[in-house]
Amino acid sequence: MNKNITTLKSPTGNLAWINIISAQKKEIEYLRRKYKFNELDLKDSFASQYAQRPKFYQRQNYCFLILQFPFYNSKSRSIEPEEVDFFIGRDFVITVHKNNLPPLTEIFNLCSSDEFYCRQYLTGNNAALLYEIIVRLQEYCYPILDHISLDVKNIEKNIFAGHERRMVTEILNIKRNILNFRKIMENHKNVIQKIIHEGVEYFPVNKQKAYYNNLIEHTKNIWDLLNSHKEMIEALEDTNGSLVYFKLNDIMRTLTVFSVLILPLSLISGIFGMNTVIGMPFLDNQAGFWGVIILMLLTVLFLLFIFKKKKLL
Repeated sequence: MNKNITTLKSPTGNLAWINIISAQKKEIEYLRRKYKFNELDLKDSFASQYAQRPKFYQRQNYCFLILQFPFYNSKSRSIEPEEVDFFIGRDFVITVHKNNLPPLTEIFNLCSSDEFYCRQYLTGNNAALLYEIIVRLQEYCYPILDHISLDVKNIEKNIFAGHERRMVTEILNIKRNILNFRKIMENHKNVIQKIIHEGVEYFPVNKQKAYYNNLIEHTKNIWDLLNSHKEMIEALEDTNGSLVYFKLNDIMRTLTVFSVLILPLSLISGIFGMNTVIGMPFLDNQAGFWGVIILMLLTVLFLLFIFKKKKLL
């Protein structure tokens, strides 16, 4: 057996869970040969394919389900979509993924190593097993949401601590992650509702309807939290932009005042630097230089008084 294909069977032998990691040509050929799945579904499950949109199709003797879940890439500090493909037959559930989602790996390893968990999750029907897998993957979203919440609070703290410029990049990074997260979860509710309403005979979701409604509630909760984070980070972005703009205006005002102060000094020095002798004041005076300096200082003090009175300083 291919090392990327692992099979678990229930103690009663009524249900099998086949877990396939990073499906390449050999793994796809195995599914084609043994289960004769639709070619379009096999193509969607190929590991080199880009993440597909969530969807659910009922075929002749099996159902095909694609769901996406968030995966945090610590190197790029970004949330990326991680796809899980499900083939659900009368006596099997096949999961195809890239082994990047810890909950899926954990539950499969638990069932492999501990008979108690194997009996707990595999002695029911295929709908019960699918629910256990999806609910663990949904619960995995909450720690990521908590991490985003902490990042948002940290940004808020730094903004009001005077680190506005440094927070511009952080805000854009968080906005990107929230946007990606929203794209991942956008169609979950519709897909799960479709699963409930299909009423497939060999896939008895109606017996697990309360549990699948719980999946929809999880999806709504996650979506509400994402909306809350989205509104918060947008408000912080506006606040940060206002503070940066205010500081920039303050700098420009200071530079403007400085240039206005320099202008009359340049004018005075230009006048007394002209090559005219007759009629030029202070020219024959030994203290003439200091007289010009005092005139400049008085001009500066007068302008500073005007700026202060106009509340420009």
